[in-house]
Amino acid sequence: MTDARYERVDDVPDAAHDALRELMYRLADDEYVLAERDIEWQIYAPTLESDLALANIAQDEFGHARLWYDLAQETGLTEADCLWEKPAEAWRHSTLVELPYEEGDWADPILRGYLYDTAERLRVEALAGSSLDPVVDRVDKILEEESYHLEHAQSWLERLTLGGGADAGTEDSHQRVQDTLDRLFPYALTLFEAGPNEAEILRYGFRSESLGDLRTEWLETVIPYLESLNLRVPEPTDAGMAEAVGRDGEHTEHWAPLLEEFTHTYREFDFDHPVRLREEEAG
Repeated sequence: MTDARYERVDDVPDAAHDALRELMYRLADDEYVLAERDIEWQIYAPTLESDLALANIAQDEFGHARLWYDLAQETGLTEADCLWEKPAEAWRHSTLVELPYEEGDWADPILRGYLYDTAERLRVEALAGSSLDPVVDRVDKILEEESYHLEHAQSWLERLTLGGGADAGTEDSHQRVQDTLDRLFPYALTLFEAGPNEAEILRYGFRSESLGDLRTEWLETVIPYLESLNLRVPEPTDAGMAEAVGRDGEHTEHWAPLLEEFTHTYREFDFDHPVRLREEEAG
């Protein structure tokens, strides 16, 4: 790992730009795609309070994505490069966040949020020692908001598994959480998969901890917590990981339709060539 410090993205060597972009994409793409899935729950959450909470969480995630995409753009990319015109295979999010939610199953966004937010907290904490100052500058704001997301997920998980409200904590709701855990956990393991520039990310000091160490910390956090809710956690082996991991550009069959959906407005209105309300008269 380098001892160099970079006050601005312009100070980063050109040879390190691919590594920086990939790290920014992993962080931003995760946040953006998860937020896109979360807004699908609007008006369908079980209470008005939880509906508003999930809307606020999605807004935060979009904001975090913007913070990382802005840094990526400082390496010479445009917003369209980062988002609207980025090919499907160039997205680097974990396949956990692209999966469609099971219809009507509130356990899905709650458990997915817990698994993701716990990982996100560790990944962002590992950026506090980044060699790039603008990365470090973003850490405190994101961690403050992520702590609220995690608190929301844990509160609902405990209601669904241990009780604490009407129709919560029943045998049926506990089984739904267990079924959701069995389905999501193989995809959650992909959060700590490396992309092609992982060695360079560490070499240039953009992140201070390896993904292997972060994965270990995550497992040591989520397994005891979930077991305290009387849930059985699947074996966290590589053999049990989802086949498509996302970080290498390989995604599930659910990704292309979602990308098509949230880029539709950009393409439909041709934002690079805005429509004029009245064309100037010829001559």
